[in-house]
Amino acid sequence: MMKSRIVSMLLLLSFGVFAQEKAPNMGIVPAPASVKAGRDTFRFEPETIVLVDSPNHKAIKFFADYLKKANLATSVTDRAWVKGKKITVKNTVTLLLDFKGKLPEDGYELKIEEHSIELKGRGAGMFYGIQTLIQLMNKTSVGYASIPCGTIKDSPRFPYRGMHLDVVRHFFDVDFIKKYLDVMAMYKLNRFHWHLTDDQGWRIEIKKYPKLTEVGSKRAQTKIGRAAGPKAIKGLYDNTPYGGFYTQEQIREIVDYANARYITIVPEIEMPSHSLAALAAYPEFSCDPNKTYKVGETWGGFDDVFCPTPETFTALYAILREVMDLFPGEYIHIGGDECNKVAWKKSDYCRQLIADEKLNNVDGLQSYFVRKIEKYVNSQGRRIIGWDEILEGGLAPDATVMSWRGERGGIAAAQLGHDAIMTPGSGGMYFDHVQSHSDQEPLSIGGFAPIEKTYAYEPVPAVLTKDQAKHIIGVQANLWTEYIATPGKVEYMLLPRMLAMAETGWSEAKNKDYENFSELRLPRQLAILDKAGYNYRVPVPIGAADTVLKGDKFSIDLKPSVEGAKIYYTIDGAAPTENDLEYSAPIELTIPEGGAINFKSIVVTASGKRSISTTIKMINKK
Repeated sequence: MMKSRIVSMLLLLSFGVFAQEKAPNMGIVPAPASVKAGRDTFRFEPETIVLVDSPNHKAIKFFADYLKKANLATSVTDRAWVKGKKITVKNTVTLLLDFKGKLPEDGYELKIEEHSIELKGRGAGMFYGIQTLIQLMNKTSVGYASIPCGTIKDSPRFPYRGMHLDVVRHFFDVDFIKKYLDVMAMYKLNRFHWHLTDDQGWRIEIKKYPKLTEVGSKRAQTKIGRAAGPKAIKGLYDNTPYGGFYTQEQIREIVDYANARYITIVPEIEMPSHSLAALAAYPEFSCDPNKTYKVGETWGGFDDVFCPTPETFTALYAILREVMDLFPGEYIHIGGDECNKVAWKKSDYCRQLIADEKLNNVDGLQSYFVRKIEKYVNSQGRRIIGWDEILEGGLAPDATVMSWRGERGGIAAAQLGHDAIMTPGSGGMYFDHVQSHSDQEPLSIGGFAPIEKTYAYEPVPAVLTKDQAKHIIGVQANLWTEYIATPGKVEYMLLPRMLAMAETGWSEAKNKDYENFSELRLPRQLAILDKAGYNYRVPVPIGAADTVLKGDKFSIDLKPSVEGAKIYYTIDGAAPTENDLEYSAPIELTIPEGGAINFKSIVVTASGKRSISTTIKMINKK
């Protein structure tokens, strides 16, 4: 008999009745370090006063702006103005940045009682506490909201919690980048890895080298369908020019927007490979300046790379200087991946440089290249990050490694005493990979990264010693856009997997529980995202999966995967739609001997978003 666990949706519909044993995380994503749920609720009203000790702090300004946009017409008042005065308002919220005692780095303490809320946090900790408070708000009407009582003590597991976005293969405007940053902030992610240059386009304005955008930001056409693999389409292009870039003024605007949300942007300027767009603009920085280059029109790697000449380094230093003037964060990502070194092997200059510098081979030349770039970046008070290929030929002295080809690169870096950020495709950290094996999924680059795989990933490899493990400073998920041309598809591929990754980066492993995450907390978070105007992949009904069952009697017990959504089903083999039967209670089915039923179901949200359909095939055969 097929029957899933029953989890009352009342727990999701009314925060006030959350019981500690039923919802140990109070619906919060990512799961806090410590939670003690209460039984009452705090009532947010138009008369509620928010008392603050630092009214000009950016986290406080963020909260005041949120209350205004949410139509919670609450006054935000400097505590000093009411000191010694009697407050007659029944419900007050107090936000304290200046207080006695210590908190963990970026930590906060939130105490919610029936008539008062007190939040303590310093810097980013205050902002993260505000995000938790916002998540707990259950808006009941204009100007009113209820918040469940409880005590939360929280801080992040890793200091680096990142999301990546490739804007080269497909370009996304300023408003969408801000929307991307907003959803990152909601779930306490603090690094935005912005992939700005590659073979298929150069997306950042550089004043000293204007042809990088005049020429390098535009490709004549784009490959249609898969570029490689068994389903590749050969020789078909859209015959449509494509381009776009960010002005320096736009970048400053985005940097300021991210900073207000405690997100540091890590810009990626690819070198020495993935540089075809730059060489199309300035062929003199290649190993064959007489060759004609054009911006890449298909995906994958190319043989042409920056040549390690003094002129090339002078140009790259100037480019990086402008980049560092725009981005104040500690890290500059220099790529360093997928350099096949074909052009270097053919170059007389490179062969002579290898001999002169005693580099042994082209792998040594790559290390030479990276070390020179790192030395310059360090001289400007910054540090470099590179993909794990920068380990080839020897790692630069102060480089941080981003481990994407499995965990091997991160392990090697940590064992050498270097910091590493874990972002392996094998761990479900590549969000351009398909989310299920269903043929209903949209076209993707391949790979398989269902949300449960992302959630299960443990960033600290067991092979590392305790001291080596300290060099694993965080985790990141990557979203490459070869097959993602629209904002809606970006969001579909991003959500809800980003919430699973956020919990991996923030929450201690002992506090993670996939059942609690997927069945209790995720449905409400998706409803919140729905109301906020985000697209997302709607999970299939909880309790449903493509499977084959044998027997004569079955009980189908499902729950919507999104709060407020409905389930529709068919038993005649047809694909279900909103015009079919609505599921409202467990269904008992009896299969006659020799018979079979295909039970198909979908979830449809309040805004009309639909899950893929699943099929439970029930067979009564001996």
